[in-house]
Amino acid sequence: ASLFVRREPVALRDRLSLFFAALLGIVLNQGSFILGVSMTSPIDASVVTTTAPIFAMIIAALYLREPITGMKIAGVAIGAVGARMLILSSPAAASSGSGSIGGDLLCMFAQLSYATYFVVFKGLIGRYGPVTLMKWMFLFATLCWLPFGAEDFVSTRWQAFGWRNFAEGGFIVLGATFLTYLLLPVGQKNLRPTVGCMYNYLQPLVASLVAVLAGMDRFTTIKAAAVVLVFAGVYVVTRSKSKAQMDAEASRR
Repeated sequence: ASLFVRREPVALRDRLSLFFAALLGIVLNQGSFILGVSMTSPIDASVVTTTAPIFAMIIAALYLREPITGMKIAGVAIGAVGARMLILSSPAAASSGSGSIGGDLLCMFAQLSYATYFVVFKGLIGRYGPVTLMKWMFLFATLCWLPFGAEDFVSTRWQAFGWRNFAEGGFIVLGATFLTYLLLPVGQKNLRPTVGCMYNYLQPLVASLVAVLAGMDRFTTIKAAAVVLVFAGVYVVTRSKSKAQMDAEASRR
């Protein structure tokens, strides 16, 4: 994609920062989560993903001095309750099997890594376009993972893949990865870290809606209540005051 947009020069110092951004935002985040999911149940992994906004709120308070207000805590809590209601009300919850502490901890570490990336590199993300950022970050992430994944890639029997396998893989690469990571920097530039991570709570909402449309689940009153809570939680956090707003109010007194 970078071949079709204006080339942005990236300072050597920023390239080093982008390496660590890739390490936290892609390598450790995705790697830990995939490994954790393979060790625990899907429901446990989904529930653990609701910790990302909590981590973001704490890290933003420590690193950016963003205030942890009662309104922000309430919004995160309301959204988390709604997301967990959606997850635990799905048909998969009854047959997901038991999880493991190791797998759950890896999934939680993935959320901590993602939240740290979202907070710490907010300034860096604001200096470059999404394509430039993702070009460098995925280049560094590929180099980090190549020693671990090269053998599997080479030994894969690609000729055994059918059109559906390639279509599903294509959606994962283009939709769930390329498009998602292309839009993330836009959110990072314009939203406070806790607000940005709050949209994690929409993942179980979208999954539930797709399951209902595909005939794999039913839309119940519990799901309706959960949807209201998720949107209410996001709204409350967006309405909470930022450090800049509180400083501005203090200067006017």
